[in-house]
Amino acid sequence: MPYPDWLVIEDERFSSLILLNGQLDHLWQAGRWCEGPAYSAAGRYLLWSDIPNDRILRYDENDGHVSTFRQPSAFSNGQTLDREGRLITCEHGSRSVTRTEHNGRVTTLADTFEGARLNSPNDVVVKSDGSVWFTDPSYGIDSDYEGGKRLSELGCHVYCLTVDGALVRVADDFEKPNGLAFSPDEAWLYVSDTGATHRDGGPRHIRRFRVEEGYRLSGGEVFAESDRGLFDGFRLDVAGNLWTSAGDGVHCYAPDGARLGRILVPETVANVCFGGISRNRLYICATTSLYALTLNTRGHHIIGEAVSPSDVRTPTR
Repeated sequence: MPYPDWLVIEDERFSSLILLNGQLDHLWQAGRWCEGPAYSAAGRYLLWSDIPNDRILRYDENDGHVSTFRQPSAFSNGQTLDREGRLITCEHGSRSVTRTEHNGRVTTLADTFEGARLNSPNDVVVKSDGSVWFTDPSYGIDSDYEGGKRLSELGCHVYCLTVDGALVRVADDFEKPNGLAFSPDEAWLYVSDTGATHRDGGPRHIRRFRVEEGYRLSGGEVFAESDRGLFDGFRLDVAGNLWTSAGDGVHCYAPDGARLGRILVPETVANVCFGGISRNRLYICATTSLYALTLNTRGHHIIGEAVSPSDVRTPTR
């Protein structure tokens, strides 16, 4: 069977991850800059941000219906679910990371560091111990398009909100830290730097850090360099392959740093997320649209997100 025209194989290992009879589905189009996908396994729906339109949208996986989940959304960007299935959101407008409780109330988790306002939290991930890790570039305060033009009070850093509620700066050598995700065993943290948006020759890569005891990071070598636009948000599958947004679609990298292949999308991609009953449905947030593709691999289990039947154990008496 020939490869579809939206698929580029660069390493034969990619062939085993792709269903050649699969389709790149265009699910919805009416956004300005779609970002921050987060999948709810309990409800079988996807939430994502349309930042300039100041809203969070909801795609129902059961019937394909799209509705508005929240508007205004404080110019929400990156999102994920915590260990209890509550929505964790990066908000440009409030310059904070928030949690939506089960009753709908919104709780602020972090909005200052050492007495200074955060810039505009961008992307977020929850570790299995319940700690919340997020990036804080300045995109939401650079103009009124994705938030509100404000003066920056801090550099652009990576933070961890510990289980004890302390906010710790874990990396301070980025120009514009952006997407982030843990490896399946949580031994590594990957973080993208999109500093090229503000400086000619600036970074357009993903770095990899070793996660140490006490919410510390070490290393930070460049894992992958983008040759097509910028890396933004990304997720990892159960084998540790990294699926990242890029200027021409979605790129897939093996744990050894080799690019395995590309999924070509007719719009610039901002972020991706695994969903579906078996965690093998890759949702793709592109500029104006939501796309999806069923893969021959599964996203590694993100707390609060999709759980497949094989992950559910019957209690023993």
